[in-house]
Amino acid sequence: MIRTINLTKIFRTEEVETTALNEVNLKVNEREFLAIMGPSGCGKSTLLNILGLLDNPTNGELYFLGHEVARYKESERTHLRKANIGFVFQSFNLIDELTVFENVELPLLYMKVPAGERKKKVNEALERMGITLRAKHFPQQLSGGQQQRVAIARAVVVKPKLILADEPTGNLDSANGAEVMRLLHDLNGEGTTIVMVTHSEENADEAHRIVRMLDGKILTESIKKNIV
Repeated sequence: MIRTINLTKIFRTEEVETTALNEVNLKVNEREFLAIMGPSGCGKSTLLNILGLLDNPTNGELYFLGHEVARYKESERTHLRKANIGFVFQSFNLIDELTVFENVELPLLYMKVPAGERKKKVNEALERMGITLRAKHFPQQLSGGQQQRVAIARAVVVKPKLILADEPTGNLDSANGAEVMRLLHDLNGEGTTIVMVTHSEENADEAHRIVRMLDGKILTESIKKNIV
């Protein structure tokens, strides 16, 4: 599904040049659950942003679904991203002024899905995440665990091939964190590829493979479980 060759990302200001990614070579297979670990500032989130087509690399090659996309324009990345990738963030990234239903509906609006079909898809996603009764609530009326369920519902409502999760349990207590991991596992079991950035060794141990990074490079890769 994803392959990078010598992927490099350099951030420049007038006085400072920072290499966030340094010739990263990585392959992510379809249906895989991959965990990326490393200390803060090692390049994990930068890598996730590039894999998610939110940013372009400075150098190197990026293949997504068989296409070399490293030099795609923003409009081209957006088109590819909308239909294929869902995002789950540590901070939930919900829009406070929108209800739960409206937050989950947003990706379908961007894709110009007809109203009747949107309603059906949103209700299915809310039911799947066990938050149907919260559809008319606003994010600030929900617990952290409920907000993350909404974020996952928003990520899966378009039935993406890939979900990118950046510290998805970072702001949750252990019980809600375990529930979020169960939901991600269920999605992976149904064929969705998951790439998760995490500091949690416990969460990483549930992945098929763990990639450890330091100073913008991949240090080690270890296979934990075979893909079923």
